[in-house]
Amino acid sequence: MLTLRRYTPTDQAAVEALHVFALQQTGAYLGRGPWDDDIYAIEDVYLNNQGEFLIGECDGRLVAMGALRRTDAERAEIKRMRVHPDYQGRGYGQLLLHTLEQRARELGYRILHLDTSLLQLPARKLYEKNGFREVGRDYFQQQTGADTYQPLEVILYEKPIA
Repeated sequence: MLTLRRYTPTDQAAVEALHVFALQQTGAYLGRGPWDDDIYAIEDVYLNNQGEFLIGECDGRLVAMGALRRTDAERAEIKRMRVHPDYQGRGYGQLLLHTLEQRARELGYRILHLDTSLLQLPARKLYEKNGFREVGRDYFQQQTGADTYQPLEVILYEKPIA
């Protein structure tokens, strides 16, 4: 059974490991870069800025995480939704998303938005099932060699919650 709780600094190493491992498993890991600086500053980016960062524990280990980041007075972004591959298919992503959406309402946000890579099909299905609608696409540059870059396509989603 999954237990959700708020992030604490003692979770940092496990959060970093899950973040990297889960992305590597989908082929969406770009390596460490400015696109994931928030993972290394969770308290400043999320907890001290009208947001949230949740940890999911099962069998005594961190197996899931998800965050809510303020983008303006009415909008917040769902970020860092990760479920360890060994624990997927149990509804943990759904529970995280539902809890973050509820927290966004408590904080007074009216719109949620997020992005996920084209490669992350289970995530896309989860968001679409929960009322998120595609509002655009974007690209990140993935370094595949010393001077070689490959674009990683991401889908931008949005959902009104008020």
